[in-house]
Amino acid sequence: MIEVKDLKKTFRVARREGGFGEAVKALFHREYEEIHALDGVSFSIADGEMVGYIGPNGAGKSSTIKVLSGILTPDSGKCTVAGRTPWRERRAHVKDIGVVFGQRSQLWWDVPVIDSFELLKEIYSIPAQTYRKNLDELTETLDLSKIVCTPARQLSLGQRMRCEIAASLLHDPKVLFLDEPTIGLDAVSKLAVRDFIKLRNRDFGTTVILTTHDMQDIEALASRIILIGKGRILLDGTLADIRRGGEHIDETVAELYKKFDV
Repeated sequence: MIEVKDLKKTFRVARREGGFGEAVKALFHREYEEIHALDGVSFSIADGEMVGYIGPNGAGKSSTIKVLSGILTPDSGKCTVAGRTPWRERRAHVKDIGVVFGQRSQLWWDVPVIDSFELLKEIYSIPAQTYRKNLDELTETLDLSKIVCTPARQLSLGQRMRCEIAASLLHDPKVLFLDEPTIGLDAVSKLAVRDFIKLRNRDFGTTVILTTHDMQDIEALASRIILIGKGRILLDGTLADIRRGGEHIDETVAELYKKFDV
């Protein structure tokens, strides 16, 4: 399903000290730093697998997701999702994937959620019968019936995230990328989101890649974990492989960060 081989991506970031004098100096001479977001990342994920993709801030998680979803073009390396190269075949590729960014929204802020769903129906050219069937199933499973007619800006964070997940699944994607989908959610909302993701994977065989800092999300959802740090894959194994280093997964991951100087 997903094959990634030696992906590399470098960003050039401008740096300067604070103060008016430094700002004036930067107008004529800027200093740059190269950030190696991805430094030879390689892995493969089978059809229907659910994988936790974890690492500290700046490790390269979101950059990987953006490459896999076709948003970013890597400097070098190969990547195929369902046989397609994401950044070269974007139009065909997006019909097979769903993406949820915990800190980004695909819903129109000032209109009822159902209007955003209708717009996505047209964008993805979803047949009317398929759209109605999926909308009814997602509305019932995610308990959206009372909020789909409410503007997105008036929803709580937990309500909005449930709507975001529904929006990403209206077109029946084969792969679901979840980038910190439970960030900022209360305990009840987290449980609801986790249960739905497990249900979707079990009943539809949807391949799921989950990035999160919440180790409870990982324990509840992922049987396999890929640990990334400083743009490099540090560990690729099962939850049991990581647990061998300690009783609690969050403490074990912290020890791995220290071991690899992340």
